[in-house]
Amino acid sequence: AVVSTQSTGRIIKVASIGLNQSHVGQHASDLLPHFKATSKKFGFNVCGEGGEFESLVTDCPLYAYKIQVDKSEKVCHSHDDMAPVWYEKFEAVSLVEKPGLKDLGLRERIGLVSKLGS
Repeated sequence: AVVSTQSTGRIIKVASIGLNQSHVGQHASDLLPHFKATSKKFGFNVCGEGGEFESLVTDCPLYAYKIQVDKSEKVCHSHDDMAPVWYEKFEAVSLVEKPGLKDLGLRERIGLVSKLGS
């Protein structure tokens, strides 16, 4: 869902054949072609519904601030040869204000999102 909306999500954990540490920290939308190819080859769920990966939405139209990862590191949790498990450990994050949204309430932001989808 993150890929097809006006949201930005980053991959924060991988645990599947066809994924490795290079995918951690990347934007989910950038990986869609790889996800589709991996799905054809291994039966990978492109939405990550089987636990193949975890993602974090860092920005969406409802957010008054976007989440910015300032510093992180990739950590190997399991060195499995077929499906290594890597995750992103955040060391520093910040919130970046989105112009014009800070003073809007949630209902007003939801209204804006509804207009975007029209």
